[in-house]
Amino acid sequence: MMTRESKNRNVIFLIVLFVAVCMLTFICRAPKTAMAAEDKTSGGVQINGNLGTIDFNISGNSTEDNSLATTLRMLLILTVLSLAPSIIIMVTSFTRVLIVLHFVRSALGTQTTPPNQVMIGLALFLTLFIMTPTISKVNTRAVQPLSAGEITAEEALKEGIEPIREFMFLEVREKELALFVDIAGIENIQTTDDIPTWVLVPAFIISELRAAFIIGFLIYIPFIVIDMVVSSTLMAMGMMMLPPTTISMPFKILLFIMADGWTLVIENVVRSFQSFGG
Repeated sequence: MMTRESKNRNVIFLIVLFVAVCMLTFICRAPKTAMAAEDKTSGGVQINGNLGTIDFNISGNSTEDNSLATTLRMLLILTVLSLAPSIIIMVTSFTRVLIVLHFVRSALGTQTTPPNQVMIGLALFLTLFIMTPTISKVNTRAVQPLSAGEITAEEALKEGIEPIREFMFLEVREKELALFVDIAGIENIQTTDDIPTWVLVPAFIISELRAAFIIGFLIYIPFIVIDMVVSSTLMAMGMMMLPPTTISMPFKILLFIMADGWTLVIENVVRSFQSFGG
């Protein structure tokens, strides 16, 4: 004899089977709501339905080639814009100025004063001040003629990079430049025009790092003297547990203020560039 549980399972199975058959019958008898038709004139597929007409047109005409070139050009422009901060940092005076300012803060012993936002902002405005002659040349040679339609974008790029190359050639050391030229395997260099930009940029960056570290070393010397005097005095007085930096930092700040340190640092950093007669 069949148990009550077996009967219940059979009933549930029959009900599910009946519902499935009804749904399948309804789907098969339902009117078609969309119809696909080939568009022989355009070589595409057109789908008509309740939501309207959707055309999928696949053709190899010149309009699509132009749109593809435009898309690639826009992608290139977006890539350059995303790399713009790195380009500004690497081919301008920003690197040297920012490193020198960080050396000043480290020599004073103030950990977060001035804060990083102030240091970067000051470095940006000093960079704008130092690079103004170069920016003016770029505007005169490339931006204005391109806006007037006198030259193409490729010619504007070539003319606009020349003032930046002139600035970098003024600041780069011959030793670093010869190093990267030798690594690149470039021979028969007669003038600076024979040196490509991708060789000039790393040589310029290394030269900027060297100049910044030399300036930072000179800034450190008077503050190291103060630290040595304070630590020797504390040792002589037997104050072994008192950190010398706690006592020396106010004296270093006082010396920096009395010597008008910020003015001296900024003036010498700006004049260290050849475009300002350094």
